[in-house]
Amino acid sequence: MEEIRLQKYLAEAGIASRRKAEEFILQGKIQVNGQVVKELGTKINPKKDKIKYNDKLVKREERKVYILLNKPIGYVTTVKDQFHRDSVLDLVKVKERLVPVGRLDMYTSGALILTNDGEFVYKVTHPKHEIDKTYTVTLKGIVSKEKVDKLRQGIDIGGYITKPAKVKILKIDEEKQITRLEIIIHEGKNRQVRKMCESIGHKVLALHRSAIAGIGVKNIELGKWRYLSKEEIKNIIS
Repeated sequence: MEEIRLQKYLAEAGIASRRKAEEFILQGKIQVNGQVVKELGTKINPKKDKIKYNDKLVKREERKVYILLNKPIGYVTTVKDQFHRDSVLDLVKVKERLVPVGRLDMYTSGALILTNDGEFVYKVTHPKHEIDKTYTVTLKGIVSKEKVDKLRQGIDIGGYITKPAKVKILKIDEEKQITRLEIIIHEGKNRQVRKMCESIGHKVLALHRSAIAGIGVKNIELGKWRYLSKEEIKNIIS
């Protein structure tokens, strides 16, 4: 077998995306045959060399899995949590070692993909691919059309101007003084939708990601999951 770059091997083993694997290498978290390596150009032979991450042997997964979870509120999307909170990985019981593709904060529900394919993680999370993420957000107060236009055009969320978003008013309840919007973005800034809504002066009461790349979780119960089809996987990364 030909030699391959260490970060590529780590990504294929489901440790992390290739970019994140490069960070692990630079941080001295990877060993090759018992020696810590910090060179990004390091190549290894998958059949002969022993690779360790945090002192644990890394084996490349043969079977790639892609799972769509309808995440409930109250679960974090980190693989390891310092506060020992419930993780989305507690909801998906498979033999493969999975990582979330991107994140949803603890108080956001909805569509989340998990996989052991590091290359897929890289492709989906890289900004150049501009994959649509659809959110339903319930806001306190009545949102004016002028404010909706601001969200559509791009808005300052604290040192960053968001790209234009697709925004639609789903419901206005004047009695309860709430507005429900559908917001479609292709960026993935931390708590972006919440910050966008706060920037127009409205508190987020509920936030749900209903779809990723048009693949929705409407027919998946909260806390449940299913495998993505080959066609769905292809549509996401094409």
